[in-house]
Amino acid sequence: MKNITLDNLEKMLFFGEEYRLSEDQKERIIASYEFLVTFSKEKVIYGINTGFGPMAQHVISNDKINQLQYNLIRSHSNGMGKSLPVKYVKAVMISRLHTLALGFSGVSSELTNTLELFITNEIYPIIPEHGGVGASGDLVQLAHVALALIGEGKVIHNGLEQDTKTVLDELGIEPVKLKLRDGIAVINGTSCMSGIAAINLVYAGRLIDWAILASSVMNELTASYDDSFSVELNETKLHKGQRRVAANMREHVVDGKVLKIRHEHLFNGDEIRGKEYFSEKVQEYYSLRCIPQVIGPILDAWEYAREVVENEYNSANDNPIICKDSENVYHGGNFHGDYIAYEMDKLKIGMTKLSILMERQLNYLMNAKLNDKFPPFLNSGKLGFNFGLQGMQFTAVSTTAENQTLSNPMSIHSISNNGDNQDIVSMGTNAALLTKKVIDNTFDVLSIHMVAIAQAIDLSNNLDEFSSSAKALHRLVREEVPFLKDDISLNYNLGQLKNRLLANQKLK
Repeated sequence: MKNITLDNLEKMLFFGEEYRLSEDQKERIIASYEFLVTFSKEKVIYGINTGFGPMAQHVISNDKINQLQYNLIRSHSNGMGKSLPVKYVKAVMISRLHTLALGFSGVSSELTNTLELFITNEIYPIIPEHGGVGASGDLVQLAHVALALIGEGKVIHNGLEQDTKTVLDELGIEPVKLKLRDGIAVINGTSCMSGIAAINLVYAGRLIDWAILASSVMNELTASYDDSFSVELNETKLHKGQRRVAANMREHVVDGKVLKIRHEHLFNGDEIRGKEYFSEKVQEYYSLRCIPQVIGPILDAWEYAREVVENEYNSANDNPIICKDSENVYHGGNFHGDYIAYEMDKLKIGMTKLSILMERQLNYLMNAKLNDKFPPFLNSGKLGFNFGLQGMQFTAVSTTAENQTLSNPMSIHSISNNGDNQDIVSMGTNAALLTKKVIDNTFDVLSIHMVAIAQAIDLSNNLDEFSSSAKALHRLVREEVPFLKDDISLNYNLGQLKNRLLANQKLK
C-alpha cells in the first residue's frame, strides 16, 4: 500500500487525479473486520459494546450495539459556523478513507466502499468549521461526514447544497448500514485537521515561492548589491532553508542588469577618496538584505510540517487500534492531534512573518523618503490631487495586523471537557483553520505588494534591464491590473490577481 504524499494529494485536489482503493487495501479492510467480529465476542471493547468517553463503563447489550453507532453520529453532528469549502472536504474524506484502509480500524467494507463512492461521485458532506477539540479526534466535524454516509444531513453535489437522501437516490447509492464500530471509526480520528493542514501546506508553499520572487525583484528595483544572497555569504551558515532561498534568488536575477556588484562600487577607493560622506547606501534595509535569513526558517518549518502532515495522513489515528497480526485490540490515544496542532501553529507564525516582510517591502516602495527613487505611494499622477497606491497600503497594513493577532498559538489553549475525560486536548482543527485564514490574508498582502512592484517597474522605465523573472512578474500583474495613473477602484482586479497567485503551483 503506497503512502499519500503532499504531491499526490495536490494532484487529487487541484488537478483531478482520482483516489481509488487498491485490492490490497480492500483485503486489509475485510481481514481486519472479520478478525474483529470473532475477537470481540464475549469481550468488553470500547466503542463496540460500551458507551463513549466518560460513559465507557456502561455496557451495551448485543441487540443495541448497531443502534449505538447511529446514536453516536447523530448526537455529534452539531457543528456550527461556516462550512468548509469542498476542496477541503475532499481532503478530509480522502484522509479518512486512507486511514481506515490501513486495516487497523475493523470497519466493514460497506462503509469504506460507500465513502469511496462519495469521493468519486463528488458528494461532499456539509462540514461546519466549529466542532471537535482535536483530542478524541475531530469528533464533531467527522460526524457530519458519517451523517451523510448514513443518508442524512446535507451535502454539496454539482455545486448545490441538497439533502443527502435526494442525491443518493438520484445516483442509486445505498446509505451505509452501520456495523460493529463503523460509526466511531469514522469520527474518532484526525482526518479533518489533517485534510485542512495538507491544503494549508500547498498554499503556504506557493506563498513562499512568490515571496522569494517578489523579494528578488525588490532587490532589482532598488539596484541593491548582490552579496546578501551570494553563495559565499550564505554558505557560512548551515541552515538548508537559508541556502535554498539564496540559491532561488540568484536563479531569479541571473539575467538581470540592474543589481550592483560591490567590488565595482564601494570597494573601489576612488569612490570615497577625500570624502567624509557619500550618498550611496553601504547596505540595504533588512527587508531587502535579510531575505535568506527571514524566509529560510519559514521554508525549513514548511518542510518539517510537510513531513509531519504526511506521516499523520498515512497513520492509523482512531481508537481502539485493531491489530489482526498480533491478534489483539489496543486502547490508546492515536486520535490526539497535537502533531498537527503544533505544526499548524508554527506554519501560521511563519506565514504571518511572511506577510510582515511583504508589508515592509511595500512600505519601502510607498515611502519616497526611504527609497529616494519613486514618487510618494508610487503616484504617477499629480501629487496631492491623485493618491497612487495609498489606499491599497491601508488594506495591506490592516490585514497584516490581523495576522499578527491571529498568530497566538492555538495548541496551548487546552480546555478540559467531556466530563473531564478529555482533560488535555490539541485544538488541532482550530489551529489548522486559523492557519488557513492567515494564509488567505497573506495572499491579500502579497497581491497588493505585487501590484506595487509592477507599478514601480513601470515608473523605473527600464523594464528591459530587469531579469526574466521580473519581466514575468510584471506581465502577470499587468494581465489583471492596469498601470495606475488616475484614481480608480482596483478591488475586482486585485481579487483576480489573488486568484492567479493562489493557482500557482507550490515549491518543488
